[in-house]
Amino acid sequence: MPTNRRRVTLKDVAARAGVSLMTASYTFTRPARVADATRERVHRAAGELGYHPDAVGRALKSGKTRQLGVVFGEHLVYAFDDPQAAKFLAGVAEVCVEEGQGLTFIPTRGDAGDVDRVLSSAVDAFVLWTTTEDDPVLAAVAADPRPAVIQGGPARTGIACVTQNDEEAARAIVARALRDGAAQPRAEGDSGRLRTGDISGKALTDDAGHGKGRSRRPVVISFPLDRGRTAVTTTGSGLPAHVPFPVTDARLRGYRAAVEQAGLDWAETPVAVVARNTRADGAAAARALAPRLPPDALVIAMSDELAIGAREALRNTHPGAAYLGWDASPAAQELGVVSVANPLRDQGRRCARLALNPEGHAESEIPWSITG
Repeated sequence: MPTNRRRVTLKDVAARAGVSLMTASYTFTRPARVADATRERVHRAAGELGYHPDAVGRALKSGKTRQLGVVFGEHLVYAFDDPQAAKFLAGVAEVCVEEGQGLTFIPTRGDAGDVDRVLSSAVDAFVLWTTTEDDPVLAAVAADPRPAVIQGGPARTGIACVTQNDEEAARAIVARALRDGAAQPRAEGDSGRLRTGDISGKALTDDAGHGKGRSRRPVVISFPLDRGRTAVTTTGSGLPAHVPFPVTDARLRGYRAAVEQAGLDWAETPVAVVARNTRADGAAAARALAPRLPPDALVIAMSDELAIGAREALRNTHPGAAYLGWDASPAAQELGVVSVANPLRDQGRRCARLALNPEGHAESEIPWSITG
């Protein structure tokens, strides 16, 4: 029968190495304060005895866990399935590797246990994925003494925010698209690109000249409007005046400004709201909108994943449609989706840097550009 063995302690290591208990402790906690030969003797004694430092006990003494917590309000598998979320988390992980920090995922589920789940996590700082203004986790984290940074907002006192100007970018990409849709189609022998900035002429006017002399009719595929994540098909007039998801709210404001500036009726603009940011949700939204779409519709999606899904669903029934996305993913670029470059890996790095070094002065606003 196996016998119970007494757990080896740091005192045993000190005795084996012939040093004081304090010197043995410093070897593991403050190695720079111990001479090289002494430090080597302590490590050799620890190896002979099978001693391993108690990470939990050390954290309790120092008050540091060397863990960065990522609060993620999506299904946890979304962090690995969605290419943009994966890029953001890769940026966070890069900084953790550089700084010798661990990375802890803290998923929230929109239930009463979220606050306790987050605050009880053994981490030194928080990075939060964008959430709603009324998320109780925000108030709890803002009141917690540990540093916190949020990606995409909402901006809240006590929580630093790393984002880009979504409203400005949304207005710009739609304004250019509607402007190009009203332009003359490319002439035979032309390069195939309208000379109006970054927007591809091929993407926004077809060979038959659809769109000549008028703007394409816009439709929107939107991120969720609230924490309930209800999928719905409506129009601009059916949207709430304010959306608690700051990213969704800012992009809708930008889309509306561009549509109205082009002389079109935002109130009658079809809008499909999705529950999740997936290609399947984008395809379902496009199918729900299909009966209301003109042949040359301009499909304005809040992400490349939604745009790709919509394109797949409509490619046979609406071959003349054009697509706008967000994130400038390689997959979308290959399909001719015009998109806003949204460097989420860089956002992840900046969030992690600010969380681990709250006194730092890293830029909090990420520049945007239009590609396609």
